[in-house]
Amino acid sequence: MALPLGEGVGGSRLRRQLESGGFAAGEYVKQLSQQSDGDRDLQEHRQRIQALSEETAQSLKRNVYQNYRQFIETAREISYLESEMYQLSHILTEQKGIMEAVTQALLLQADRDDPALGARRAAADPHSNPFLPLSAKEAAASEEGRQRTLTTLLEKVEGCRDLLPESPGKYLVYNGDLVEYDADHMAQIQRVHAFLMNDCLLVATWLPNRRGAYRYDALYPLEGLAVINVKDNPPMKDMFKLLMFPESRIFQAENAKIKKEWLEVLEETKRNRALSEKLRLEQEALPRAAPPPPETANPFDQEDEKEPPPEEETVDLSLEWIQELPEDLDVCIAQRDFEGAVDLLDKLNEYLGYKAVSQPVRELRAKVDERVRQLTDVLVFELSPDRSLRGGPRATRRAVSQLIRLGQSTKACELFLKNRAAAVHTAIRQLRIEGATLLYIHKLCHVFFTSLLETAREFETDFAGNSGCYSAFIVWARSAMRMFVDAFSKQVFDSKESLSTAAECVKVAKEHCKQLSEIGLDLTFIIHALLVKDIKGALQSYKDIIIEATKHRNSEEMWRRMNLMTPEALGKLREEMRSCGMSSFDQYTGDDCWVNLSYTVVAFTKQTMAFLEEALKLYFPELHMVLLESLVEIILVAVQHVDYSLRCEQDPEKKAFIRQNASFLYETVLPVVEKRFEEGVGKPAKQLQELRNASRLIRVNPESTTSVV
Repeated sequence: MALPLGEGVGGSRLRRQLESGGFAAGEYVKQLSQQSDGDRDLQEHRQRIQALSEETAQSLKRNVYQNYRQFIETAREISYLESEMYQLSHILTEQKGIMEAVTQALLLQADRDDPALGARRAAADPHSNPFLPLSAKEAAASEEGRQRTLTTLLEKVEGCRDLLPESPGKYLVYNGDLVEYDADHMAQIQRVHAFLMNDCLLVATWLPNRRGAYRYDALYPLEGLAVINVKDNPPMKDMFKLLMFPESRIFQAENAKIKKEWLEVLEETKRNRALSEKLRLEQEALPRAAPPPPETANPFDQEDEKEPPPEEETVDLSLEWIQELPEDLDVCIAQRDFEGAVDLLDKLNEYLGYKAVSQPVRELRAKVDERVRQLTDVLVFELSPDRSLRGGPRATRRAVSQLIRLGQSTKACELFLKNRAAAVHTAIRQLRIEGATLLYIHKLCHVFFTSLLETAREFETDFAGNSGCYSAFIVWARSAMRMFVDAFSKQVFDSKESLSTAAECVKVAKEHCKQLSEIGLDLTFIIHALLVKDIKGALQSYKDIIIEATKHRNSEEMWRRMNLMTPEALGKLREEMRSCGMSSFDQYTGDDCWVNLSYTVVAFTKQTMAFLEEALKLYFPELHMVLLESLVEIILVAVQHVDYSLRCEQDPEKKAFIRQNASFLYETVLPVVEKRFEEGVGKPAKQLQELRNASRLIRVNPESTTSVV
């Protein structure tokens, strides 16, 4: 019987050779090549090594699986041990209370039996409480000292006396200086001093020019405070984050040691607070002796008292799945099985239902609530922007859906939108600024509006049953649009691009914005409101350029016909004027390559119509008056120059030529401008009509040189 590959004497020898400490792969291959008889030996040896590799991989998998099972069992045993230690601590606390009560009772009884003994004890220590054990005295002195320290420190903080009421159990745990940073841009904000008390965290800012004095800034209860360690990313290091719904703050410690102390003392204080609150609730829940009922002479009341009260439905907590529920929740959280953890919680809530709440049920609820807080913290961290933003909005669906199932849809909505805002901001920052502005704007619009559309669809899927969250999405979409417009304006308007380029870029942005109507979301009015200032500036700037160019040409006007020299140039001019809407331009062309119009008038016509066409691409109702006033100013420059030249010119031939140019302006150019404006805007422009009617009416007559006003 043949041995399998990788086994037997040859396989064992090969294994030992590969596992040796001085194994050199190069020398081994060289030696193998020299000893082999041919290709067949090398192929067989290769198969043996491959079989050995597969065997090793299988062995590793088995070891990993076995170690994983042992880890789960160890975690469960640790949880059992923690539960038993808690029960033991509870029993010891009860025993201590019983012993102190017995001691006090015995001392009181002794004083009653022998008053002289009590008098001698009081004379020996007049300030001592005879019924207070030594350990209790020390604890009271220690607590009094800590309260004095807290009072002394808080006297240095302005504005916290009314917000922080004194209570017998409040004391200072830890305090120190920190530096606060902006959570979005990681810019330093201010220096603060934090006071950690046994039930809350007080943050105070430094007062300038007053050493050791602070001003109250914020107060956070420990129950709603989550502490997150921020990974060092030089030069940003020694930081930690505090999450307090609905805000978060980042602080930097002086060094790594102080940061570690803050993290440890915060977690320890939170645990102690939760434990003390749990013990307080258990003490309150202990049954108290009911007062004896008042005696009454009413026989009917006595008959009613004889009736036994109805028995409350008891809850059976001895089921195996209930006993193991806290440990199973720990395992699910450790394995990141969030769905399984929430399923267990739903199963427990369904089982308990509206049954009577007993002391065992309260204890079980306290254990489960602690796991719920841990699960919530993990889900919140999953949605934090510090996590990887890859995978798009669908990557957040798992954490969001479980938070909603836990009844925290508001927090889920806020964290989801913050995560998507960070993703959009990162995507915009990673865009490379190309040489061509229009190409960059195409990429910017594609990245932004695609992300916005995906976010909206995912939001609609995740929060379909929470209509109250939709207003938060609209607010988020507006802030995201403002971020987009900032990047858009910086590239298009701040770089002084031409009006045609700006018009094309705005047109691209509008077309992408219309895609959102597929899901019933219309943000066109927002992009109009955010762009109106920049577009007004661009229109006015380009209007000033046209006016300056027209005035410069007017100053050099000789009132001569245009000679285009070649038929090709004349044909090109005809096409340009026809594209501008001047269909009657042919009647102003003469023989050969002559045009019976001035170069100034022709250039003005082309420039004005180009301005109008580009401005109509940018048009929306808020720009109506700006565009109309710009057109009127541009036209007035040409009209006033023609009227002035007509009044001042003495040469009859030139005067006739000026009338011909004026006729072209009034009877051809102005009507085309009015018509094109009305087509683009949707309503007539009264200002343009009034301008044409109020101007001089020129009637061209080859046999007459008079002008009718």
